[in-house]
Amino acid sequence: MQLLKSENKKTNILPLFAAGTLALHVLTLLLLMFHWSILQRLNRQTTLQSLVQLIDGRAITVDPQDNLVRYPEAIRRFVGETITLMLTSSPQQPSTTVWDVASELVTDDFQPKLQTEINNLTSGKQLNNFSKSSEQILVIQRISQPTQLAEGKWKVDMVANQLIFNGSDRLGESIPVNKQIFVQATDEAVASLPNAPVPLQLAAYRIGEARLKIYKICDIKDKSCSESSP
Repeated sequence: MQLLKSENKKTNILPLFAAGTLALHVLTLLLLMFHWSILQRLNRQTTLQSLVQLIDGRAITVDPQDNLVRYPEAIRRFVGETITLMLTSSPQQPSTTVWDVASELVTDDFQPKLQTEINNLTSGKQLNNFSKSSEQILVIQRISQPTQLAEGKWKVDMVANQLIFNGSDRLGESIPVNKQIFVQATDEAVASLPNAPVPLQLAAYRIGEARLKIYKICDIKDKSCSESSP
């Protein structure tokens, strides 16, 4: 008789245990839903507007921008700084090193063409044929306002000159660099810096924070150059 009573008690406890477990799961689910609703409300509140401090010290609120939206001045600055970086070199900062770093600012499919495009930018001058003591500096005269080609894609015209100094020749040689430059927005994060970055790497990192990349360069007079052209 005692054995039967013990089995009955165990049988009676099992439903209670199952009910308690179910109630615990329901409570956990309700807590998760409550936390999710709080996060959703916070997300809506934090993405309504952002506070931006202007260079003159004034503070304004702005609406959030789509990830493919870039301001015209940001595009022009990115192009100017990127092309200047690619076309400025010296014995202490050889062009091969510059190109390796600057390639991070160019789309993957354009990277294999980078050296050819750089050579074209100097009107046929082969940069590798210059003496080791040569210095090259890009001087930009004008960058046009961006023309939007598609969502997240723009084209600018750049008028510039590359000054090349060889050895003791301090007068140098000026080569026109007049190009159509195509850029696109990217979601890719900027590559992390090494532990002891050099100034060239720091410059490329700062430029890359704009999350833009160059994907095509054509001569400014090339009427056949377009978004769809190879």
